[in-house]
Amino acid sequence: MRASRSFSSARGLAGALLVASLALAGCSAAGGGSDAGGKSLADGPARQSGAAGSGADASDAKAGDRRVPRITASAIIRTASLTVQVEDVPKALDEARTTTEDAGGFVGNETTTRDARGHERTRVVLRVPTAKYDEVMTALQGTGKLLERDAKAEDVTDQVVDVESRIKSQRASVARVRELMDRAEKLSDVVALEGELSSRESDLESLLARQASLKDRTSLATITLSLSATPAHKAVAKDDGPGFLDALSGGWSAFLATLRWVTVVVGAVLPFAALAAVLAFLWLRLVRPRLRARQAGTAPLPAGSLPTSRPVSESGEPHSGS
Repeated sequence: MRASRSFSSARGLAGALLVASLALAGCSAAGGGSDAGGKSLADGPARQSGAAGSGADASDAKAGDRRVPRITASAIIRTASLTVQVEDVPKALDEARTTTEDAGGFVGNETTTRDARGHERTRVVLRVPTAKYDEVMTALQGTGKLLERDAKAEDVTDQVVDVESRIKSQRASVARVRELMDRAEKLSDVVALEGELSSRESDLESLLARQASLKDRTSLATITLSLSATPAHKAVAKDDGPGFLDALSGGWSAFLATLRWVTVVVGAVLPFAALAAVLAFLWLRLVRPRLRARQAGTAPLPAGSLPTSRPVSESGEPHSGS
């Protein structure tokens, strides 16, 4: 009986020791964790930033292990450019605006120019919902004569999924650093963690901006519409050949071109012709009479003077006065 009592008391003592050892182990583990945390905070910014990095990396790994839900609809960026020839550019532009706004879109940049002949040309950027893309394209092509069309589609579904996953991981990382800041006690540790938090929040903002850009480009298609006026002189029906008016117009153009060239030639020759006229005048009035007088052996008479006559006697000699 005493043996059984001693055996049962031994069993009870062993159980009590086991419970006490387990309790001590739990306390020591908890104390060790808190001591480790205090030690990391006491070691300075380098250790604290390393702890933050390891904690954030663990959060990143944990967030990375999460499965990203599948996107049922593909994320596609649609862009197109249209060149349409119309009779009335302002009217066609108003119709394009109405079509875009009725589809739930809006009008972006707009540029209007006019050439030397007075023909207008307008370039406008339209943003329309992707669901209304085909409908709006058909309506815009029907406003006039389609001259050029260029449409592109880019599938960015993988980019959208990747950005969403990275945003989740980055948010978890930012939350982890904030938790470490709440536990920090030293000013140096707080400063180090604030720098780490600022860097991670900057990365998160960059990812959010990229996500917003992808959402805008995939939800709204971009259509660049160019409207040009139809030339007024362009005939609707094709002629078989040139007519009388065409020949008359061509002949008049040729006459004007010839007259222009004749005028240019006369202008170039006129100085030489004037010099030649002066030289001819000098030759006829001065040089030529002197040459003839020399050949005759008499001196030339002044221009406009008449020779004086002397009386002649019966013998044929000139009679000299008394």
